[in-house]
Amino acid sequence: MQINIRTSEANQEIVRKLTAKLPVGTKENVIARIALGYSLQNSKRFATSEFNIYDSKGKEYKDHILFDAKYRDFYIALICQHYGIYKTNENIPKYIKLHIDHGLELMDNLFSNNNNYTFLDFLTEHLDKGISMLDTVKVSLDAVKNNSQKIEKSYFAEPIKILIGNKLEDENEEIILNFNDIKLYNNNHIAVAGNTGTGKTQFALQLLREISEKSNHHVSFIYLDFKGLKDDDLIEMQPFFDETKAQFINAPNTPFPINPLSFIDSINDINKQMGIDKFVDIICKYSNIGVKQRGKLREATNEAFINKKPNEYPTFEEINNQLLEIVGDKRDTLTEIIDELSRYNVFQEDKKIKNFLNQNIYLSLSGDLSNSVRFTSLFLIINYIYNVFMNMDNTPTDNGCRAMRYVLLIDEAHVIFKERKYQDILEKILREIRSKGVSVVLLSQGIEEFNQPTFDFSSMCEISFLLSIKDKNNTKAISKFLGFSEKDSTKAYRSLEKIEKGQAISNIKEFPKGELFEIKQFYNS
Repeated sequence: MQINIRTSEANQEIVRKLTAKLPVGTKENVIARIALGYSLQNSKRFATSEFNIYDSKGKEYKDHILFDAKYRDFYIALICQHYGIYKTNENIPKYIKLHIDHGLELMDNLFSNNNNYTFLDFLTEHLDKGISMLDTVKVSLDAVKNNSQKIEKSYFAEPIKILIGNKLEDENEEIILNFNDIKLYNNNHIAVAGNTGTGKTQFALQLLREISEKSNHHVSFIYLDFKGLKDDDLIEMQPFFDETKAQFINAPNTPFPINPLSFIDSINDINKQMGIDKFVDIICKYSNIGVKQRGKLREATNEAFINKKPNEYPTFEEINNQLLEIVGDKRDTLTEIIDELSRYNVFQEDKKIKNFLNQNIYLSLSGDLSNSVRFTSLFLIINYIYNVFMNMDNTPTDNGCRAMRYVLLIDEAHVIFKERKYQDILEKILREIRSKGVSVVLLSQGIEEFNQPTFDFSSMCEISFLLSIKDKNNTKAISKFLGFSEKDSTKAYRSLEKIEKGQAISNIKEFPKGELFEIKQFYNS
């Protein structure tokens, strides 16, 4: 198998520019190898549907130039290990090209945004991180005990019946979902998959409004929008904000009203240290920070806590100041991330808000933030919500109903599913948080993202809605997503052949499996 590739046209100039940062006489194949390793180190995994996302009009690398014969098998082994495939797999050259292009993009972005960052800094930092990964203890994602937590959240113990749509042949015949009926559903988690423009978002807004109204507003929600709302979108969303009394937070223009460190026990020293360790691990895990940087951040966070009274927590600015004292003039990706979180003021505790969990919130994370900061902010919020609820009592299950407190909705969930490191905490939340009366709603453009090699997220979502998707011929994934038998699957495939915008099939117990129905959407209800 020959591995002859061309980078994308855009990356041809990046190859030249990055090679110029290396000692004079260094060949351009060196940058390609570094880019490949850097992309893999960032845990990026490409789907087969992404094979054509880069063109092949750029720098050409022949097999014998790209890899020495001495090390060729090593690079192929990296790809095989990363994707769990055999060394003769025909897609190996495609994966190698993708990771080289991806790595070049990451490196170019890193150096463009850090003028004082040298290639020697880069190699030192990431070689150290790569070596440390060989002997890194797996981070515990368990909730941290917090004896000083004074947060409580009321619950709604009555049946919550949600209007989700109507029959195609008779729009007056409504379809009602018994959302918290424990005789029908083991959990209240919901998976929704559908292409852009199929009505997925409007359906999700309808679900949130219904849950809020039918629970007499005892069940609150947070809508996590990773892609961010544009001005035109904001105008269209205003009726939803008005009707649900949801606060729109456009981070970082409007800070998120909590300190993400406040999940930590500020009184018990052992619990406090465990909480600090978890905070540090979240920053490092979701920002690809190495072991040495983890130690520096832990030291800086501990220093920032020293003069704090019980129930007081350091800000990112205070942690940033401590970190800069520790590292001195040397800057790296850790200092960039903490500095950005500090400068943009993504989080700012609002003393007037005693418990934001009693509010409805729509959080829009601006695309102007770097991906590292957006992902880190997202998981700090998710961890805060998870940890706070895990320190509460379980909700009762009287009269055949699970008492409900909260809905955590994650839009663009396919962005998170792609990376293994992002999957772990979500899997843990899905397994544990349901007993606290919390429902997780996951929105994604496709179904492949739910069915990961290491974990099937759709199996943890008792309720699934499938709108029109691109890959309607992926019968195995469709059956898995909906949890259908072969008989039910046949009906589902036939329905998907004629599905239209604003329609769906589902696995709910209150409607025939695989049969098309008209979904209820916020804008027209």
